[in-house]
Amino acid sequence: MIDPCGGNPLLVTDGLPRFDAIEPEYVVPAVRRILEQSRRELEQLEAGITPTWNGLVERLERMDRPFEYGWSPVSHLLGVKNSDQLRAAYEAVLGEVVEFGLRLSQSRPIYDALKEIRDGDEWDRLDKAQRRIIEKRILSAELAGIGLDDTKRERFNAVAAELSQHSTDFSNHVLDATKAFELILDDPDDVAGLPLSLRQLMAQSYNHNSDDEQTQASADAGPWRVTLEIPCYSPFMEHCRRRELRENLYRAFVCRASAGDIDNTPLISCILKLRAEQAKLLGFDNFAAVSLAQKMAPDVAAIEMMFETLRAASWDAALRDLRESEQLARDSGQEQPLAHWDVGFWAERLREQRFDYTDEQLRPYFPLPRVLEGLFSLVNRLFGVTIAAADGKAPIWHRDVRFFDVINESGEHCASFYLDPYSRPEDKRGGAWMDDCLGRCRINGTVRRPVAHLVCNGTPPVGDRPSLMTFREVETLFHEFGHGLQHMLTTVDYSDAAGISGVEWDAVELPSQFMENWCYHKPTLLGITSHVETGESLPEDLFEKLCRARTYRCGTMMLRQLLFGMTDIELHTTFDPDGDETVFDVQRRISERTSPMPMLPENRFLCAFQHIFAGGYSAGYYSYKWAEVLSADAFSAFEEAGLDDDQAVRRIGRSFRDTVLAQGGSRHPMDIFREFRGREPRPDALLKHNGLA
Repeated sequence: MIDPCGGNPLLVTDGLPRFDAIEPEYVVPAVRRILEQSRRELEQLEAGITPTWNGLVERLERMDRPFEYGWSPVSHLLGVKNSDQLRAAYEAVLGEVVEFGLRLSQSRPIYDALKEIRDGDEWDRLDKAQRRIIEKRILSAELAGIGLDDTKRERFNAVAAELSQHSTDFSNHVLDATKAFELILDDPDDVAGLPLSLRQLMAQSYNHNSDDEQTQASADAGPWRVTLEIPCYSPFMEHCRRRELRENLYRAFVCRASAGDIDNTPLISCILKLRAEQAKLLGFDNFAAVSLAQKMAPDVAAIEMMFETLRAASWDAALRDLRESEQLARDSGQEQPLAHWDVGFWAERLREQRFDYTDEQLRPYFPLPRVLEGLFSLVNRLFGVTIAAADGKAPIWHRDVRFFDVINESGEHCASFYLDPYSRPEDKRGGAWMDDCLGRCRINGTVRRPVAHLVCNGTPPVGDRPSLMTFREVETLFHEFGHGLQHMLTTVDYSDAAGISGVEWDAVELPSQFMENWCYHKPTLLGITSHVETGESLPEDLFEKLCRARTYRCGTMMLRQLLFGMTDIELHTTFDPDGDETVFDVQRRISERTSPMPMLPENRFLCAFQHIFAGGYSAGYYSYKWAEVLSADAFSAFEEAGLDDDQAVRRIGRSFRDTVLAQGGSRHPMDIFREFRGREPRPDALLKHNGLA
């Protein structure tokens, strides 16, 4: 039998992506074949559009399917299995993919047909989700330059192509800068005070990255390799007693991708100029206005009001945090003024002193297998779904990746997900994220089950021991699983509104941040713990200390997020890339309002700020706090009913499932929130949870 795909796994359009068979050499021929086919289909569609849901929208949905299998897996692998060969292949066709996307979104016949549906007789027969999809497609076309004349549209498209390439370059530079840094320690005095788990990780990193076959590193004897990856960087900054080493690492971290061939400073300027030009071409005052046209927040003024409410409530608490750390440093014999590389160290000492526990005491209670078991139990209790291991059922891209099925209350397989849990500095970008592998939709009358990617950068296993997680890594896993739940538990059968598709960006963090709250619920937390050696649950006194520590330095942490959000908004509203002020001047000026400690003059953190320069959060980083107001208020519904009232928790959990998780992008998020909560959101619960009210 002739293989219609020619042996190319990226041309298969059924089942699960063939991650185990995808190689860089398949990318260019597969994507170009998909583009050629899609261009023909688009021409045929435009030549004879039937302005109905079945005649237009369903055909557009079918056109997306080859890209789900042939392009999305490539983008995914770029984040989890990066290589020079894959980058080259990706970049070889990126411009062509962007060009086709613009061609599709700027199709005048499609735009006119969508408006004809909206204004025609069929409109009243469509359900709310279908109407919202059409309205969003019309808006998307307008924001893609559909209304521009030929000259302006040509320039708009050129700008979009440049922005896409700049974003890819920005992300690659950050990855390269992070990979390029290493600090090799061989003096036991240098690692005095470092937790065993960190020394094990550093020794393992040395062994994986050293060409010296004669030297085998160990946790006790070294050598130890320090990197800028968060599982290494964060605990090192909190526990390293050598101040000069902390300074070395801190300066490297805040200056990533800011020098040499991988300096992102010119890219930042280019990106901001191009976004501003894009906004003006579309008739908007600035790029933030473009961004907010598709978000829940009504305008920049509403965002700034939220910023100031949270900033004012946090400032005094953050000042107190700094003074307490300064006092402890002095009392402990540090003669130098407190510097940025001291803050994490002394804050951790103060936390240990005040709450009498360390992260290392907690780690043995959080082996990843037990955390997963407890998380799945919570999800079953709240939402009535069962998570079943399905390893071996799906092709995977790395041996550490796992696969799971989701079973609904009726016993039906309704979704699946991949879990890629560990840090791999050599080829995996930092951070944690959920992305859709396959979205829910109806194909030939049959519902296709959604599949999610859940990606973390947690502490990997060392030797025969499973991954022993920090509590922050536990929270991150819960967070990403919340995103996954919205993708997987959707009941919407239209791909443009199923799961997180079509959800306003500033509401998309609601389920993820909501799930984090359960990490402080006693039965839940005790249910995800089991000491790696004794099997015992977390002792109650440690749980109480953990809860008391929840609000520790919340003022400081709140201001840190506000610094990022406020800087992002200003860079995309009033900032002039051609003016006298630099982006770092903006960051410094805003830090004076959001940080009790002056910013280090050499700080170039913006050069590694992938969220706004290489991710989806441009003029949208405020979304974390906007959605956190929603999530805290949503969780307070459970608190008001009584977290120990199992019947009430199950009832409200099902309500959350059937509104926020199930309806996804089929309705405006404010309407969905009102249906769940019975009113509009209030910030009171967020301030209360943070100990700021």
